[in-house]
Parts: sequence; structure tokens; C-alpha cells
Amino acid sequence: MRITERLQKPSPSYSFEFFPPKTEPGLANLLDTLRDMRELEPSFVSMTYGAGGSTQRTTTELTARIKHEIGIEAMAHLTCVGHDQAELARTLDALAAAGIDNVLALRGDRPSLTVDSADRDRQPSEPGCADFAYASQLVNFMRSDRKRWPFCIGGACYPEGHIECPLREDDLRHLAEKVEAGTEFLITQLFFDNAFYFDFVQRAQAMRIRVPIVPGIMPITSFEQVERFTRMCGATIPMRLRLQLERYQRDPEAILELGVAHATVQCTELLSRGAPGIHFFTLNKSRATRMILTALRSLSR
Repeated sequence: MRITERLQKPSPSYSFEFFPPKTEPGLANLLDTLRDMRELEPSFVSMTYGAGGSTQRTTTELTARIKHEIGIEAMAHLTCVGHDQAELARTLDALAAAGIDNVLALRGDRPSLTVDSADRDRQPSEPGCADFAYASQLVNFMRSDRKRWPFCIGGACYPEGHIECPLREDDLRHLAEKVEAGTEFLITQLFFDNAFYFDFVQRAQAMRIRVPIVPGIMPITSFEQVERFTRMCGATIPMRLRLQLERYQRDPEAILELGVAHATVQCTELLSRGAPGIHFFTLNKSRATRMILTALRSLSR
């Protein structure tokens, strides 16, 4: 199923992002988690793409297993950093051969960055990657042979602006180029203040960006972790939330409850004001996401 078809339905889409584990026990745990989460009936799950070749083949294999073995629609992330056209063509052929319909096209991290979330597609070009400097070029390449690579292509966007793009207007212009190249839906970088999302959607529409924009939500489960992620991607933690996190930072259970409560309020408002769904950055942990989704579905009855 193409993700755009699901996003056109009146009921909200709920989706989850995971990353390929580096160990066999980690892989077994992830597959068990996905089997357990099947009962939540997610619209799709996405699998991130390993930087520098670490898990690239695993991404394709895991995405295929999720779709065909576990029975959940799946999307593979694909980055172009460090690859030439021939390498990317082989990866795209492997994805198509595996029966994968959906791909999230990203620029990719520089080797020093390791955060796994739907972002990072406008990093500076790497040595040996002269073919691709931006995600829009990757999308153009994928669209150059629609019969060979008939994917539904998603992309990343940044409600608070990309950390390396000083002007938000320039960031939106880059996004418009990516959509014009053939991106069919967008998933935002994580954010904790919904005002950024609603303002971003309004500005995107003014730029004639008409594709669905799915908010990306990361449930807070660790104070140190959210501090690190927001520093790397430029997201803002509202002062009231920050003070609460600092107060309970040495109480993991209290942090989890606070993170679940904040994300549930976020998601409720987002959906009530027209967001097409929610994409959860799970960090391969299901408890918080399960709690939020259960609450959302209870509230919608």
C-alpha cells in the first residue's frame, strides 16, 4: 500500500519509526516488539538507514520482513550521503525487488552524526558524493525511471527550520524544490510546541506545497536524551516543559509519565486541528508510544 493512499483516508494515520539493531539479541527484541505492536494496527512503520554502510542492507531486509512476515506496511529510509548513482541504483533495485512500495528520501547525516529520526537531508556534500548534494536530487534520480522504481516517496521537513539553514524562507524554498521533484508526503522533524507545526503548515501552503505534512512526535523518556537530540536538530523545548523535566530528571518513571502526558496533549491538538496523522519516533522502545496511542484512541471514541 502506498502511504499517500492511507493519508487520504478520513481516520488519522498512526505510524512508528525504528532503527536497525546492531546485535542479534537486539534484532530479536525489535521483531518481538513489532509483532506486539501489530495489534495497535499502525498505518505503517519506517526503518531508518544506517550511516556509512553500517546497516544499509539490514534496512532493506528488515523493511521487507516487517511488510511480508509481520504483516505491517513498511517504509525504508534512504540517504544519498556517501553514495554515487550506481550504488543508489543497486539499493533502489533491491528495495523494488523486495516488494517495498514506500521510501523516505533523505540527504543523510555526516559520519559524525548518529541521531535516528526523520531529518537530516540538507547536510553539506561529502567527499565522494558529488552526484548528490541534496535530497531533491535523490528524488529526481528516483523519479528518472518510474517504471523501474515506482515508489511512493516521502521526505523530511523542519517546522523550526533546518539547523544549517539560517533563513526559514530559504528552507521552505528548498522544501518546495523537493516536492516539485516528486515527493508525495512529508514527515516533520520532532517538535514539542505545536505552534511551530501550525505556523509551518501555513507557510508551506503559501509556498504552494500541497502534500500531506505528518507531524513527527518523539515521546520523552529520558531528560539527557531529549537534551542531546534537541541540541543536534535545533528543536525547542518549551520552558514550562523544561522546568518539569529538570525537576524529575533523576526519576525515570516520572519522566516517562511526563513525556507521555505531554505527547498525548500534543497529538490530541494536532489531530483536532487537521493533521493527517502522527509519526512516532520510538527509538526502538514501544512502551511510551503504546500508552499515547491507547489514550488517543480512547479519547476519540
